[in-house]
Amino acid sequence: MAELGASRSPRRRFLSQLQRAGFLLPAGLTGYLWFKGLHPSLPGWPCPLRALTGLPCPSCFLTRATSSSLQGNWSEALAQHAFGPLVAGALLVWSLQAIRHRRLWPGGLRLRPWQGGAGIALLLSYWGVRMVLHYRLGIPAFPSP
Repeated sequence: MAELGASRSPRRRFLSQLQRAGFLLPAGLTGYLWFKGLHPSLPGWPCPLRALTGLPCPSCFLTRATSSSLQGNWSEALAQHAFGPLVAGALLVWSLQAIRHRRLWPGGLRLRPWQGGAGIALLLSYWGVRMVLHYRLGIPAFPSP
């Protein structure tokens, strides 16, 4: 039994250190997206829906739009995804608050269920309009990959 407890001790220490340093995660993510705006060839995750069906998902081009927003390229960001500047702003606020309070999710950044639902509804509505414009009316609403 003593051996089992001793083997968990380094793991517990690691998890404890990770929790204490977790407040840097938002800043790291924001920094990565800013850097990706300078170097678009950096690795990322391709959209699984688009890979399977060829159709863009509601968040397709959002990473590029967020990176462009963090670079200050507003027209390019809006051409890729209208939510890009909003996500970039949210990431900056989250990063600053996490560092300030030294917590991954500071108490002042609570998301109420209706806010999350409204955000999802807006994202799906925006995607639906883009799909109709692009695939039904032939108006380019998605940038070239």
